[in-house]
This record gives sequence, C-alpha cells and structure tokens, in this order.
Amino acid sequence: MKPLRILIADDEAVIRLGLRAVLAEMGHQVVGAATDGLSAVELARRTRPDLVILDIKMPGMDGLAAAETIVAERPVPVLILTAYSERELVERAATLAVQGYLVKPIREADLSPAIEIALARFKEWQALRKEAASLQEALLTRDLVDRAKRLLMEREGLQEREAFLRIQSLSRRQRRSMREVAEEMLRV
Repeated sequence: MKPLRILIADDEAVIRLGLRAVLAEMGHQVVGAATDGLSAVELARRTRPDLVILDIKMPGMDGLAAAETIVAERPVPVLILTAYSERELVERAATLAVQGYLVKPIREADLSPAIEIALARFKEWQALRKEAASLQEALLTRDLVDRAKRLLMEREGLQEREAFLRIQSLSRRQRRSMREVAEEMLRV
C-alpha cells in the first residue's frame, strides 16, 4: 500500500498519539490531529487528506457529523473509531459514507487491513457514483431528444424516425451533442 496522508481526530490525547505512532510505523503521514469534530472538518479543508480517521464521540460535533460534512465537501475514505459498539451508532455510521468501523483499543494488526478495505470500498463507491451520474445524464439526454422529436413531429408532421434523423444530422453538422441540439430546439 502506498503511503497515505491521514487526518485523525479523537478527544483523547493518548489515542491521538498512539494512532500517530502506529500510522507513522506503517509509513503513513499524519497531516493533522484534531480533538473534536469541528476542528477535524477545518483540518480536512486545509490538508485535503487521503483518509480520515474519526472518533465517534467527541465534544461539539461528533465523528459521524464530521464525517458527513467532510465527505459532502470533498469525498474521502473515512474510518470511524469508537469505544462503543452500540447498535444505533453502527446503524448511523452505515447510513453515511463511512468505509470502516473499528472498536478501540486499536491494534496495528486491525488498522492496516481496515485501511486497505476502506480504500477499496471508497474506490468502488466512487465508481458507482460516477456510473450513476453517467446514467442520469443519459436519461436526461434521452428525455430531451424525445421531447425535441415530438416537437418536430407536431410542427413539421415528421415521422418519429425522420425527426430523430433530423436531430442526429444537425448534431453532426454543427458538431454538437444531440442533447445540445435538442435543448436549443426546445428553447425556440
């Protein structure tokens, strides 16, 4: 695994120091260490880490709220640390873009595979988001082209295939996407 730039947040100094030492031994760089969720969010904005490790219960903003804010601003893999294995907290973490959940005390033997799994899950999540955005774009384009076809059929009495070929031909001639041609037709 290549070295990562990692942000950690835990309200216990001993945990922060221990995590920093273990991560350094693993070859990673700790780019920031916060004592609460709000500080973690600010540090994430400034340092743009490759991975964020957050304690679940911290003063002010808890780790789950911090994870939600950080990921909304800039998607990044998140591991949640906790001394609690309460079902409610696990379920709340599952609804967020959190890639791993570790119960303290954390050992290097647990942390290394958790980081690898978090990175792999994050990569999968990013691919799914990209695919969903692409499918949404395709559906929008199809809808616009269909509406433009209907408009041509009504205005010029064309058959559906003829209307489609007209849009396609304009798209090629003008070197613009069919979506752009359809949007322009619908604006007029």
